[in-house]
Amino acid sequence: MHQSPSFQQAAWQRLKKNKGAVLGMVVIVISILVAVFAYFLSADSSPYANRIILEIGGEKPGYQRDFLQLKKEKAVSAAGFFSTLISGQEDPYYYIPINSYTIKNDSLTAQKYIDEGLSEPIAYPLSQCAPKPVVNKKFIAGTDKYGRDIMSRILVGTRVSLSVGLITVIISLSIGLLLGSLAGFYRGKTDELIMWFINVIWSIPTLLLVFAITLALGKGFWQVFIAVGLTMWVNVARLVRGQVLAEREKEYIEATRALGFSDLRTIIRHIWPNIMGPVLVIAASNFASAIVIEAGLSFLGVGVQPPMPSWGLMIKENYNFIITQNPMLALAPGFAIMLLVLAFNLFGNGLRDALNVRGRV
Repeated sequence: MHQSPSFQQAAWQRLKKNKGAVLGMVVIVISILVAVFAYFLSADSSPYANRIILEIGGEKPGYQRDFLQLKKEKAVSAAGFFSTLISGQEDPYYYIPINSYTIKNDSLTAQKYIDEGLSEPIAYPLSQCAPKPVVNKKFIAGTDKYGRDIMSRILVGTRVSLSVGLITVIISLSIGLLLGSLAGFYRGKTDELIMWFINVIWSIPTLLLVFAITLALGKGFWQVFIAVGLTMWVNVARLVRGQVLAEREKEYIEATRALGFSDLRTIIRHIWPNIMGPVLVIAASNFASAIVIEAGLSFLGVGVQPPMPSWGLMIKENYNFIITQNPMLALAPGFAIMLLVLAFNLFGNGLRDALNVRGRV
């Protein structure tokens, strides 16, 4: 006898047939892997990919240069795997850009690169240099005005965007599910009070509310996450309220009352699993919105603070290059934002269709 697939299996089959959703899912999975292993993938594995070499600031994509590696005054110990995974590895050497060099006996002489057509001679004993004194580095996406590798900062910046999305979704789902469920299940005065509060928050422009919360909490990494999360629960709460209102009238809820189950058990064990489809769809949408809002806040200077790489902050630092010779410095992080937001929107749309959220048979 042929067994019909379960709801989850049928939804997964529908999701796999949606090319846009699959593409979005692939981009999201790659982004997560990039965020986790950012310091191993980036050319600059120093904390926050913050290796400043002022002489090579504002260079175009594909730029190459030889660098003399000089030992630092104090020895830098090698970081372990997990330490590097979380916060990178401090550079054990200074990187000095050079045009040419010669090694004679136990000393190295080089022409230090200062600017286009400008250099000065330098000399160091080999004992002060790295075992491999000169290395060639290529900057795939160019360098910013401080001479930092743009590609490395984009890779490490993926962490900020995914983190803000994840924490925002957790905060917004927690508050939205709680208040929406209470309003929909108990109705009456409880519903009126919660809906009044929701409408007050709803009437305040999102960016203005984020500014107010950010000013109250202060600037910083965690503050911006909480600020964005506290502004995005409203649409979750409204959706959950509507879904709970519809579910509480169904026969299985009458059965839970007849069996004497508590309201808390009825909501969590019986209602929530049946309304998770629409909630997951709105969570994917909130994830995309949070990434854009965080980038906007960082661009305005009230989000993530330097030297931590945020895509919005990178656009702010380099947007004046758009009208000069090197627009890619600002466009590269912009493309990264666009790609990740598009991936979440495609995945959200595919999820909506797969879970029959629109009531499609």
